[in-house]
Amino acid sequence: MNVNLQRRIGFAAWGGLALLQIVWHAWLLPPARMPVVVALVFALLPLALPLSYWRAPARALLLAGMISLFYFCHGIAEAYAAPNERVYAMIEIALAAIVILASARMPKRRGTAESKLPSE
Repeated sequence: MNVNLQRRIGFAAWGGLALLQIVWHAWLLPPARMPVVVALVFALLPLALPLSYWRAPARALLLAGMISLFYFCHGIAEAYAAPNERVYAMIEIALAAIVILASARMPKRRGTAESKLPSE
């Protein structure tokens, strides 16, 4: 797969994951025990961290993939524990998996120190 296409898919899934958090926690099923703003801060703040690497898209996507592991686990737990939120949890699982897979396979750089080592 083309690296640029892979990054675009990863960034689109990352944005979709953020949009899902807004729709899920603010509009469709707002939390009953805390204000919506607090829920959105907890849901969106980790997804905003990769924006600090906006000049290095590969690093931003890698960090987004690492953070998406949390959202993957959250989706699994919600799908199991809350039947009325299962559809949104499954969407969260799918989007997080796409971000993780998009960040997992990056091409190796040519001319690095590892590639210059003699093979045994």
